Amino acid sequence: MTPFRYNRYLKSSLSRPFHCLIYALMLFALMLLGGCGNPDQPEASGSQAEASAAPEAGTGGAAHKLSIMLDWYPNAVHSFLYAAQAEGYFAEEGLDVDIQMPADTNDALKLVAAGKVDLALSYQPQVLLARDEQIPVQSIAALVRHPLNHLMVAEDSGITRPAELSGKQAGYSSVPLYEAMLNTMVKSDGGDPATVKLADVGFDLVPALSTGRVDGIMGGFINHEQLILEKEGHPVRSFNPVDYGVPDYYELVLVASEQGLEKSRDEYSRFVKAIRKGQQFVAANPDAALKLLLAHQEDTAPLDEAIEQRSLEILLPLMDAGTQPFGHQEEESWEKVGKWLKESGLLAGDGGSKDAFVNLAE
Repeated sequence: MTPFRYNRYLKSSLSRPFHCLIYALMLFALMLLGGCGNPDQPEASGSQAEASAAPEAGTGGAAHKLSIMLDWYPNAVHSFLYAAQAEGYFAEEGLDVDIQMPADTNDALKLVAAGKVDLALSYQPQVLLARDEQIPVQSIAALVRHPLNHLMVAEDSGITRPAELSGKQAGYSSVPLYEAMLNTMVKSDGGDPATVKLADVGFDLVPALSTGRVDGIMGGFINHEQLILEKEGHPVRSFNPVDYGVPDYYELVLVASEQGLEKSRDEYSRFVKAIRKGQQFVAANPDAALKLLLAHQEDTAPLDEAIEQRSLEILLPLMDAGTQPFGHQEEESWEKVGKWLKESGLLAGDGGSKDAFVNLAE
């Protein structure tokens, strides 16, 4: 009985004194019936009802909560996450996953190490650099298996190879790693990196190149900055760092803390299983996956659907692990990247490359 109907019933009873006692007894009986139930089946509260409806895979009860921090705002490279969430793959593994965006893209690894978030997306070289600074993190899956960060020059610049940047100006985005990549590429191609004039342009890579402020940029991604430049009428020529002395590194990796792995290895393994299903969905249904992604841009700048569609086309082959399961990592890759970082003066040691990763759910 709703409060409104209950109040109307009382007013009606009071206006008819002869029946007050009968009505009062009836009301009392109704209240008893409403408050009683089968003692073996107590009424569930809201949270209990949610728990009873939660999947039991791997948990035997309520879904296990996990948080993951993105490396940037949601874009095509994150499609596997939103597919895993929307298609119920996390739920099937007994997980309740909270996908978060970073306030600062440099904070993710520190937040994972401090236990503020469970998992984070980062980059293979950054994991090794963090471990060199005694930040106890490990990669648990390789998501994008090859560099997206290419050296870019204007198509009409006359520059046809990295060595031709010698004596010219190159912009980069405040990251020593990108400076090391550029130096390696120019030197490997027979140029003199010491003569390249570096300009720290921060995140203004696109305007820096499109306006001719610099002759080339390092730090732009082929699935983002290159596509934006081309859409704005500034076609570029890009050079893959792997072709010029930089080891073939994992551009995007999934990271956990060492302590987190000790406590929640089973949950993290189930997370990896779920994102594998998510990536399979994306590969089989790219248009549907893109729609799932676009539904999660309420709190960010609107995504350009055409650019994200093209981005996904670029990403899918670079995320394919071939005969290995999605996310698989090779020790050789970690050793080569660690050796190159040390030779480039960015590591004191080798970043503990052999201990910097673990393959889960294999």
